[in-house]
Amino acid sequence: MASVIGAGSAALRKAISEPLARRKRKAHVLGDGEQASLASDSIDAIIESEILPRLLMAHSSSGATPGRGSAHEIDALDASRFASMPLHAEAAELLEEVDAYLAEGVSVEAIYIDLLAPAARKLGSLWEADECDFVDVTMGLWRLQEVMREIAVRSPPVVRALSAPRSILLAPIPGDQHSFGAIMLDDVFARAGWRSEVLVEPGRRELLSRAGQKSFDVVGLTISRDCPSAAITHMINALRSVAVNPQMRVLIGGRVVNDNPDLVAEVGADGTALDARAAVEIAEQLVREAITSVHQTQ
Repeated sequence: MASVIGAGSAALRKAISEPLARRKRKAHVLGDGEQASLASDSIDAIIESEILPRLLMAHSSSGATPGRGSAHEIDALDASRFASMPLHAEAAELLEEVDAYLAEGVSVEAIYIDLLAPAARKLGSLWEADECDFVDVTMGLWRLQEVMREIAVRSPPVVRALSAPRSILLAPIPGDQHSFGAIMLDDVFARAGWRSEVLVEPGRRELLSRAGQKSFDVVGLTISRDCPSAAITHMINALRSVAVNPQMRVLIGGRVVNDNPDLVAEVGADGTALDARAAVEIAEQLVREAITSVHQTQ
């Protein structure tokens, strides 16, 4: 693997460290509630704007040999140990750790969800608590980015042979700039054999236009920032009104939904899931129910 901190790393270091520094300076002049909001947003914003887009670019341009997937899991102790490594270990060392898990049959999805994402968030929590310098966080995130890029190049999704592949359109709800959840879900659904498409920070018109141009079995909306329930209801109703597929189902998820599960029924969505794995299972169930419903009415 190429050197992690080469001549081209200075610009990325600046791109990551300056937003972190700016957020921290702002947090010092705000009240406790506003500081908490910044703490929850800062690391996600960096991951979304700097790391995940690069992961997806490497993924989409890859022609590498697919990796293996299995039911093997990463236990909490291993995840906790790995989470402390990006502060002191170079990317090549982190990649060796990841390779060991992959060799044991751990899936790429589990690496993303149970290993790399928690490590990135731990870096953020250490910085927010003033337990490490933001430059350390910058370098840690850079190393994680290099590992994710390498994994994506090596192991693009394997489209499994399904008699009728499911299709899903994923996006943050218009106005929500946090696309981390939608991007991660896109990769996980693709690895599960779905035809998956993701829109990053779409406007209302773009989202409705896409749903009205192509038939999708499911639309998944991620909601990471507070949004009036009436606005979510209107968005879901609008999606259904333009949908090519009259049996299209709507999933919602993200921090706001996790904090208030009753929102699903309140806004008229068809379901939610706490994580990406559960989202695939629930989406499959919703599609099966839609097919059954059609057969019963015929």
